[in-house]
Amino acid sequence: MSQNPAPDRSQLPDTILDLQVQLKQVENAITGGELKALSAFQRVANYMAAAMIYLRGNTMLEAELSKNDIKPRLLGHWGTCPGLTLVYSHLNLLIRKNDLDMFLITGPGHGAPAILACLALEDSLSPFYPDLTRTKEGFRKLIAGFSTPKGFPSHVSAGVPGSIHEGGELGEKTIFGTMDDKEIVALFSGYGYQCCIVSDLGNLDHQLAAALQWALAEIRTIQNAARSGKPIVKPRWPMIVLRTPKGYSGPKFLDGKPIEGNYRAHQVPLASPTSVPEQFKLLKEWLESYKSWEIFSPNSQLLELIDQYLIPPDPCKRMGQRKETYDTHYLVDLPDWNNLAVEKGDDASETKCAGAFIRDIFKKNPTTVRLWSPDELTSNKLDAALEFQGRNFQWDPDSRARGGRVIEILSEHTCQAHLQGYTLTGRTGIFPSYESFLGIIHTMMVQYSKFSKMSRELSWRKDISSINYIETSTWTRQEHNGFSHQNPSFIGAVLNLKAKFARVYLPPDANCMLSTLSHCLGSKNYVNLIVGSKQETPVWLSPEQAAEHCRRGASIWPFASTENGSNPDVVLVGIGVEITFEVITAASMLRALCPALRLRVVNVTDLMVLGESGSHPHALSDDEFTRLFTEEKPVLFNYHGYSTELRGLLFGRPRLDRVVVQGYQEEGTTTTPLAMLVLNKVSRYDVAKFAIQAARGTNPEVDSVADRLLQEIDNRIEDFWKFINENGKDPDDAFEKPQLIEKQTEI
Repeated sequence: MSQNPAPDRSQLPDTILDLQVQLKQVENAITGGELKALSAFQRVANYMAAAMIYLRGNTMLEAELSKNDIKPRLLGHWGTCPGLTLVYSHLNLLIRKNDLDMFLITGPGHGAPAILACLALEDSLSPFYPDLTRTKEGFRKLIAGFSTPKGFPSHVSAGVPGSIHEGGELGEKTIFGTMDDKEIVALFSGYGYQCCIVSDLGNLDHQLAAALQWALAEIRTIQNAARSGKPIVKPRWPMIVLRTPKGYSGPKFLDGKPIEGNYRAHQVPLASPTSVPEQFKLLKEWLESYKSWEIFSPNSQLLELIDQYLIPPDPCKRMGQRKETYDTHYLVDLPDWNNLAVEKGDDASETKCAGAFIRDIFKKNPTTVRLWSPDELTSNKLDAALEFQGRNFQWDPDSRARGGRVIEILSEHTCQAHLQGYTLTGRTGIFPSYESFLGIIHTMMVQYSKFSKMSRELSWRKDISSINYIETSTWTRQEHNGFSHQNPSFIGAVLNLKAKFARVYLPPDANCMLSTLSHCLGSKNYVNLIVGSKQETPVWLSPEQAAEHCRRGASIWPFASTENGSNPDVVLVGIGVEITFEVITAASMLRALCPALRLRVVNVTDLMVLGESGSHPHALSDDEFTRLFTEEKPVLFNYHGYSTELRGLLFGRPRLDRVVVQGYQEEGTTTTPLAMLVLNKVSRYDVAKFAIQAARGTNPEVDSVADRLLQEIDNRIEDFWKFINENGKDPDDAFEKPQLIEKQTEI
C-alpha cells in the first residue's frame, strides 16, 4: 500500500470542477512574518500533541530521550492532531486580522492533544487552571498529566476551555476520504454550498489563509443582505474541504507499511516504543524533528513570534476564553400558563395547549428560544407555535426571512445537534418528536448529558438551560401507523442518566402539561423528557389542582377512588395520559360491578418520585411512599413505558412483593386504539381483573362474587374483539369520560 493514496478517479465529467471555488491572489494571502508565525505555532502545537501521548518526563526533550521518559500507558489519537493545529493556527490569524468573535467546534473530539496544545499556546488554560501557565513548568504538567488520572482525559471534554462538544459520529468521514474532487464538489454543491478544496501541501498555509478570508467575505455578504431586509434567495454558504494526510508530520513508515496518510496514524502510531527498538528509534527521531528545546529558548523567540502575529491581544477574543462557551445564559421570560388553562371537566389536547404556550414564549423571547422538530409539527398538534413568525427555512418561499423560531427538518440527528449547540451557548431549545423516533438520538443525548454532568463539576462553567424533549404521538395512539411507530424506549434512556440530571414527566391532562412545560423551560442543567398526548382527553384537574399535583409529583385522586381513597382493598396507579384514563375507567366500571370493592386511585406525573428514597432529588421518602401506596395493600402500576424500567426504579422500596407493574409489552399492529391497550394488558379490563383478584383475599364480599365478575369481564373482552373485527373500529362509547364521584376532597 502506498503512502497517502489518492482517491480513485470518478466517472463524473471534468466540467463538474467548474463549480469549485477558484481562489485568487493566494500568494498574497499572508505575509512572510505571518507565515513564520503559523509555522512556529503548528510546529510547537504538533510537538506538544505528540508529547502528550508519549511523554511523562523530559517533556521538552532537553536531555536525550530515554525509555523511562515514556508513559506506561499510551493513550490518545495522533492522526487528527496536525489538521486541528493547522486549522486552529489559521483561525487565530483570521480573528486577529478581522477582529472576529468566534470559537471552534471540534468534530473529532478525540483530537484533544491538539486542542489542548493550542489552548496552552494562546494561554487560555491558565485562567481556568492556574498551574497550567504558558511556561516550561505549565507545559510539563500539561504534557505529563494528559490521559492520566491527574490530567485531562483523551477526548475534548467539558474540562477543556472553549469546548461545547466532545466530538461524535465520524463514520461518514471515511466515505468523503474516498471521494475525488469532482465527487466532493458535486455532493456539496448539490447541498447548496460553494465548495473550496484546500489540498496543496506545498503551499498549504497560503491556500488555507486565502480560503478562510474568502469564506469570511462570503458569510458577511449573506449576512449583510439578510440584515438589510433583502436576503439572497437560496444563498450558497461557503464550505472549505481540507485535504491533508492523516498524521501529517509524524512517522512515515513502520515495518515497511505506511503510517502517515493511513489509518495506522489514527491513534498511537508507534504503540510499543519501550519494547521494540525500531519503534523507540522512530519515536526519538519524530519528537526531535520539532526541536522542542527551542520553545523556551531566548534565542529562538518562537512564542514572541506567535504572539506578534497570531494570538489576539485581548484574552476575551481568544477561542479558549469566549464567554459564550462557558458563562452565558439567557433566562426564559415565561408567560403565565394559567392564561391558557382549560376548565376542569372539559376535553383538551395536551400538545395543542403546549403549542399555544410555546407561541407565547416565542413572543416574549424572540431571540433566545427555538424549537426543532424532525417533522410532523402540525400532526403533533403543536402548530400554534407557528403563529409567531412561523418556520425558518431559507429555501422555502413561505418560510424565508421571517425570523421563524421553528426549524423543521426530517433529521433527528441534525435537530439534536442544533439543540445542543443552542443550549450550550446560553439559549433554550425545545425538541418535540414522535415517541418512537426519539430513540434515534439516544446516544447523542447520553453524550450531551455526560458533557453536562462534567460541566457541573467545574466551578468556572456556569448554569445553562435544561434540554427539553416533548414525546408525543405515543404508542397508545399509533394504532393507525403500526408496529414500527410503537416504541416508548426513550424513557428508559433518560432514566439511565445520572439521577441528578434526569427528569421524566408524564402529565395526565392538559393543565398538568402546561404546568410541567413551564417548569421545565425555567429549569437549569437537566435533561427533561415530557411524555404527552396529542389527542383530546379529559381535563381531570383545575389549574390550581394541576399545579399542586405537579409540585408533589404524585397524588391520590379522590374523585376516582371510593371513600376518597381511604382504607382501600387495592391501589390502582396510572402513569401516562391514556393509561390513566384506563385506570379511571376501570375504577368506574368496578363501582358498578362490585360496590364492595374499596379502591384508591393514584396518579404519578413525575416518574422520578418513585425511586428508592434518596436515589433522586425528587424521590419520595418512605413515609410519603407509604402514605400514597399504603403499607401492605396490593398495588398495580399501570405504566406507559416498559414495565422493566419501572420495576428497576421501584427497586429498594419496601414490600414490593405486593406490587404488580404492567406496561408496554411489544405487542402492536395496525388496529384500534383500545385494542392496543388490550393487547398490552394495560386496558380497563386488565386493571379491573387485577383489582378483583387482588381484593378477594382480604375482602369476603369481593371474594363471594369474584369468579362471576372475572368471567363477566372476560365476556366483555370477547365481545370487544368480536365488535372490532366486524366493524373495524372501537365501540362509540369506548373513550367517553367515565362516571366520576361527585363528592370529593382536594387531591
